[in-house]
Amino acid sequence: MIVYSATKKEFMIQVENDSIACSIDAFYREKIGKSNYREFKSWDNSMQYIYKVLNVQDIDDSCTIAIEYRIPSTSKRIDFIISGLDENNKANVVIIELKQWEKIEVVDEEEALVKTFINGGNRKTVHPSYQAWTYSSLIEDYNENVQEGNIMLHPCAYLHNYIKLDEKIDPILDRRYDKYLSKAPVYRKGEAIRLRNFILKFVSKGDNRKILYEIENGKIRPSKSLQDAIALMLDGNEEFKMIDEQKVIFEDIKRNSKKAMLSGQKVVYIIEGGPGTGKTVLAINLLVKLLNEGLITYYATKNSAPRQVYEKKLKGKYTNKYIKNLFKGSGSFVEIKENEIDVVLVDEAHRLKEKSGMFENQGENQIKEIINASKVSVFFIDEKQRVTIKDIGSISEIKKYAKFYDAKVKQLKLTSQFRCNGSNGYLDWIDNVLDMEKVKCFDGFEFDYDIEIKDSPNEVFELIKEKNKINNKSRMLAGYCWDWKSKNDLSINDIEIGNFKMQWNFKSTYTWAIDENSIDQVGCIHTSQGLEFDYVGLIIGNDLRYENGKIITDFTKRAKTDTSLKGIKKLYKKQPEKALKLADEIIKNTYKTLMTRGMKGCYIYCCDESLSKYLKEKITKIIENIQSKDIQIPIFI
Repeated sequence: MIVYSATKKEFMIQVENDSIACSIDAFYREKIGKSNYREFKSWDNSMQYIYKVLNVQDIDDSCTIAIEYRIPSTSKRIDFIISGLDENNKANVVIIELKQWEKIEVVDEEEALVKTFINGGNRKTVHPSYQAWTYSSLIEDYNENVQEGNIMLHPCAYLHNYIKLDEKIDPILDRRYDKYLSKAPVYRKGEAIRLRNFILKFVSKGDNRKILYEIENGKIRPSKSLQDAIALMLDGNEEFKMIDEQKVIFEDIKRNSKKAMLSGQKVVYIIEGGPGTGKTVLAINLLVKLLNEGLITYYATKNSAPRQVYEKKLKGKYTNKYIKNLFKGSGSFVEIKENEIDVVLVDEAHRLKEKSGMFENQGENQIKEIINASKVSVFFIDEKQRVTIKDIGSISEIKKYAKFYDAKVKQLKLTSQFRCNGSNGYLDWIDNVLDMEKVKCFDGFEFDYDIEIKDSPNEVFELIKEKNKINNKSRMLAGYCWDWKSKNDLSINDIEIGNFKMQWNFKSTYTWAIDENSIDQVGCIHTSQGLEFDYVGLIIGNDLRYENGKIITDFTKRAKTDTSLKGIKKLYKKQPEKALKLADEIIKNTYKTLMTRGMKGCYIYCCDESLSKYLKEKITKIIENIQSKDIQIPIFI
């Protein structure tokens, strides 16, 4: 969809008449239904600069201009497009990402990110060259007319307010961004002529709007190059091998997805599975297979950490071009039309929210938006992993919106345990000791999972450091009971217990779970949920204690910077019983989730001594039960 399109001549006249922003705003209101003052001012400002760039006879008046082009199957919009023919009459499109920024800061240790003043504060965002290039890649990878019509795309960025420095010291041109700058050059204030010359290399003759028509009306499907690349990425990757019921469900979803494309019947899958049952493995395999079947398929999560980690694991040696755009945030479907996407695979569906956007002011309900946008939606869910007040992902909520869209619902279950050394007994034991379910402790629980309760966090950390030397798959985790002080001052430690001092991992990359230098940082629920390690070292804060023979939770011991229980104090004043019940559920769910991140073992330190003693006693009892069993070995004669 294009908000505004015109010939270059028509565009220039509107800018001269000082009516361009009003024209764009009118188009925007007509097609989107809304606009805002900030966008209006941006258009008004940027179009004046674009006018200066295009104000030359060498760029024909019949070249085509497009503004605010929404890339199909996404909520992403390209700011400015000019299309036409080059000197050899070949079809070309120049994509220009426009920014109002005046200055930026380089962001260390995080790929393709910069920091600049947006939305009222200094925030991290992607480098404009990276943004322009990925938007161009999206069109190349999914638009059939571009793939087969020899339409060449040429992305760039124009920061017309940016106060440029010498190229050797300018952060926008820092060497760490070289590979993106080579794909999409950036032009700064005072470089209008350079941008003009870039455009002239590709667009000088008019095309009577033909190229833009081809792009806007091209059939949306994954390109052959994308299909081939994604298949090679998965091939031979043992981490994503499927077994048993994973394969059964995989074939069911694959078969019915194809049927849904032909019948037009919307289908909603609900795949239940506890920690370590292989939900993500199944989701990644479906992503690859369905893409290779020619279906527009995306993997979506609320948390960015699992997306970033699995994206990196899957990518391997390949360029981001083939992988980056397949992984989406759960709030990416706000503006998508009904059935515009073939399949959306929603991992960690219990973490879905109502509102989307940085300020949670966009959309209505993420479940509803995902079902609306896709012909087939697959929700991987574990209701016992709800860890914040705002988590709305539930089976009943999914069914409600499936009914609203008259979708066929298929509910399946993953039960086989691939984490915790395959021990379902360990998971039942957690439910028992945390008083989450009224289950009996199993006498037959074979304690082949390495769990130990230690008397200091230093002991835990030493064990994790040794385990991590093997393959970089062990990490420290903690309940969110310590404020995130290092956010603004890297010299400050966040977690201090006696002589134990460490920082949260927030200043590191989103791929903290697999980065080489992450062993000296502590992860929380927000950076570890949906991921797995070989061993985890867990610090249980004072929000979980053992008092008077009972497990108790205490939301007042959570960090001030933790938003998981935001609003709980207000609720407690009005409805104390409801607030306590909700907080109890979330705190216990959090610790169960953290205790099940390790595939082979979990080492625990409890801030509450009574809790530590209680857990030690529970473990000892299990071991004694195992040792006291009279195991008879059958003899065959």
